[in-house]
Amino acid sequence: MTIKEAQERVDSWIKEYGVRYFNELTNMAVLTEEVGELARIMARKYGEQSFKEGENQDPSEEMADILWVLICLANQTGVDLTDALQKSFDKKTNRDKNRHINNPKLK
Repeated sequence: MTIKEAQERVDSWIKEYGVRYFNELTNMAVLTEEVGELARIMARKYGEQSFKEGENQDPSEEMADILWVLICLANQTGVDLTDALQKSFDKKTNRDKNRHINNPKLK
């Protein structure tokens, strides 16, 4: 699915099952919480910490939750994520087209 389709599907789901969007501040807090859950998995999977028994070890679930809440925030604030992502590509390309290639730390 495209990003636009994802935004439309989340909006339809919210209207059918979610009653309404949580307010923007609540969704920002939820987004922060979901990022923390992903950070916990990454710290245990790739860092020095170990998993507790029964603890979620699948980062894909948390990544999807993060994407969901980010799409909610975009829908609530009128952001077209396709357009925003394209602008981000353009900005990064113009700013960094030679920066990383010439970075000796990355070689």
